[in-house]
Amino acid sequence: MSPTQAEVDAARDDPKLANVLYHDWESGSYDEKWSISFDERCTTFAVDRFRAVNPGSETYDHALELGCGTGFFLLNLMQGGIARRGTVTDLSPGMVAVATRNAANLGLDVEGRVADAETIPVPDASVDLVVGHAVLHHIPDLDQAFREILRVLRPGGRFVFAGEPTRLGDLYARKLGQATWWATTRFASASWLRPPAELDESSRAAALESVVDQHVFDPDRLERFAHAAGAVDVRVVTEELTAAVFGWPVRTFEAAVPPERLGMRWAMFAYRTWQRLSWLDERLSKVVPRSLFYNALVTGVRPPDPVSLSS
Repeated sequence: MSPTQAEVDAARDDPKLANVLYHDWESGSYDEKWSISFDERCTTFAVDRFRAVNPGSETYDHALELGCGTGFFLLNLMQGGIARRGTVTDLSPGMVAVATRNAANLGLDVEGRVADAETIPVPDASVDLVVGHAVLHHIPDLDQAFREILRVLRPGGRFVFAGEPTRLGDLYARKLGQATWWATTRFASASWLRPPAELDESSRAAALESVVDQHVFDPDRLERFAHAAGAVDVRVVTEELTAAVFGWPVRTFEAAVPPERLGMRWAMFAYRTWQRLSWLDERLSKVVPRSLFYNALVTGVRPPDPVSLSS
């Protein structure tokens, strides 16, 4: 159910409440909105994001996801052989419920917990991998969150986060999205749009986005958060430039139009165009400053424990 106006007003000064309200509301339609699935397409996408910042073929025994949403990142990573078992966590009870249901339907060994990334409810040094997709920019106290990430990782364990907006990327993505929403809702035929009640709900919930989105990142700043918590082997890469300029208007248009109006031909057009532009962006990344790209990905490692020397 969409948050009421009173709930929206109460959440304006409370980013954690805003995250719960916004993501509980989105949990029932999130997969449809973002074209999330657990098939080869999304498994390949998730694994490619993971390997873009952490090349190799290692398989981790126990992975924990922060801000799991409906389970897109970790469940697809598990299907792609990155992890054997998992724990999904989110502030939103609605998202955790959907993620654990998706895991059960896929036959994956996953438990779910409603949890705050600033106080992760698992023991010290108990997981091999911590992951997240589009979650760091929602966390108010990132210094504390990174300390928690390093605490729960076993010595030598790794974290990988993808889908974090850069400062410039967020600027052009928002402007493109706002322009597309304005044009679509004003000039498209009413028969092409979602029912007015759904559009009103989207507009009201979207008002919380300015509260739930706490950060945008310069790549150097993202590295500093990880280093300050004690991580080593920290690496940040960025991706999506032309793909983001294409993708944000497409996603915004899809949010305003019922999916049955668009059909499979549209879905394949959008996906294949994104693939071609991502290929182009990969080549542009060799000559274009990384701060111009939309998505930032970061990885790092908890240092091994010092070896004690007996006298």
